[in-house]
Amino acid sequence: MKRLYAYFFRGLITFLPVGLTVYVLYLFVTWVEGSAMRVLRPFTGDFYLPGLGIVLGTALILVLGFLVSQPFMRRMIGWVELPFTNLPLVKSIYSSLKSFADYFAPHERDAQQVVLLKKPDSELSIIGLVTRQNLSDLPLDAHTRQHIAVYLPMGYMIGGYTVFVPREWVQVLDMSVEEAMRSSLTAWMGSTKNPADPV
Repeated sequence: MKRLYAYFFRGLITFLPVGLTVYVLYLFVTWVEGSAMRVLRPFTGDFYLPGLGIVLGTALILVLGFLVSQPFMRRMIGWVELPFTNLPLVKSIYSSLKSFADYFAPHERDAQQVVLLKKPDSELSIIGLVTRQNLSDLPLDAHTRQHIAVYLPMGYMIGGYTVFVPREWVQVLDMSVEEAMRSSLTAWMGSTKNPADPV
C-alpha cells in the first residue's frame, strides 16, 4: 500500500506543474480569443480565424510598447496614472505592482543581479536580488547610503525583506533573475536547470 501511495504522489507531483500550466494558458487563450471575437465580429461577421485573438493581442501590446517608448507619451501616461497614484489604497497596490514590473523591464536589465549575501562574521548565506545600486536619494544616514539594496524573497512568494548591505557582503552569481525567482517560489527544493536545456 505504501508503494501505491508513493507512485500516486510521484505521478501527482509530475502532473500538477504541467496540468496547471496548460490550464492557465487555456484560460488565457480562451479569454483573449473571446475578447477578440467580440471586438471583430461587428466588422467581420461570422468570419473568424482561430488564433486571430493571439495575433491581435500581440500586435496591440507591441503598439502600446512602441507608444510608451516615445518621449511625448510620458505626460499622457502621467495623466492616466493620476487616479492610480493618488487614491490611498489603490496607490499602494499600483505603486508596488508598477515597481515590480519596472524591475523586469528591459531598460533595467543592467542593474539586475542575483547575489549571494553573506556577512563576514557569519556562516549563513542568503540568495537575493539587487534592487538598487544607488541609495543617495533615500532618507538614510550618510553611511547607509553607500550600501546597496538587496531583496530577499521568501519561499512560495509570501513576501520578502529588503536589506541595505555593504557591497563587499555580496557575491554576484551566474544566474538570471527569472531562475532565482522561480527557485524562490519553491523554496529552492527543485533544480534551477531547465529540463529542456542540454546537459
